[in-house]
Amino acid sequence: MKRKIRVGSRDSKLAVMQTELVMEAIRRADPEIELELITLKTTGDMILDKTLDKIGGKGLFVKELDQALMDGRIDLAVHSLKDMPMEINEELPIVACAKRGDPRDVLVLPKGAKPGSYYLVKVGSSSPRRQLQLQILYPIIHLESVRGNIMTRLKKLDDGEYSALVLAAAGLQRVGLQERIYKYFSTDEIIPAAGQGILAVQARKDLDVAFLEQVNDPTTALAATAERSFVRTLDGGCSSPIAAHAVIQDSELRLKGLYYREETQEYRIGETSGPAERAEKLGEELALRLKEELGG
Repeated sequence: MKRKIRVGSRDSKLAVMQTELVMEAIRRADPEIELELITLKTTGDMILDKTLDKIGGKGLFVKELDQALMDGRIDLAVHSLKDMPMEINEELPIVACAKRGDPRDVLVLPKGAKPGSYYLVKVGSSSPRRQLQLQILYPIIHLESVRGNIMTRLKKLDDGEYSALVLAAAGLQRVGLQERIYKYFSTDEIIPAAGQGILAVQARKDLDVAFLEQVNDPTTALAATAERSFVRTLDGGCSSPIAAHAVIQDSELRLKGLYYREETQEYRIGETSGPAERAEKLGEELALRLKEELGG
């Protein structure tokens, strides 16, 4: 008899498409498993008139899925790792990280717009991390908050509410809208959010997840560990402009991080490297170093 696994997802178009990518990978690894997709509306998707830090932070995108896992209504939940809180319920561990997509941020212009500096007039971005780095790149930029899923944001842009948007490359690529991308920011120009471009699978601690072994990408998981360790050490949530990006080559991990100190409104960018198996420690060490440099 086929084993049945119920997979939970937020109900936005992007979330469903991302969950289906993971389900496809599970099917390839184990064709004997029967999968059912279950979508849930999250609080974070429903409250769109306030910035995340005003309504409770990133946990609002996972709360309903966490509850469904605990209640046994779903067996797995698929998330964009960058939307997951840094502190995770011990009963609901991350059990797999799929191979990382594009970690970069991108600039998107309205349909039919001609390139020019006018696009800096009203740029939509709700992320303090992006806002800080965009202001460093473009001192004359004017930023406005924008909430909503990717399709909602693009509609607002095309309806003239914004002159440009800054979004995650991976999201646009996964919904097949990469032709909307006007400019890719390198990971040096705008350091990504911890976990950006990574799809994470969460499950109850007691679930046998051996079938996810081929879905998990160990290199991606180690990069995510370093990035999340950096942010967690700095106690960074939605309201902090904190960024971290790790790259692993030949078992060596290179981590770049950005720390912003609210009290003095100063920031520091730093790098570290070391053996990939020290991912957790490397993230912590870089965070403490930058904090010390700013007297934090």
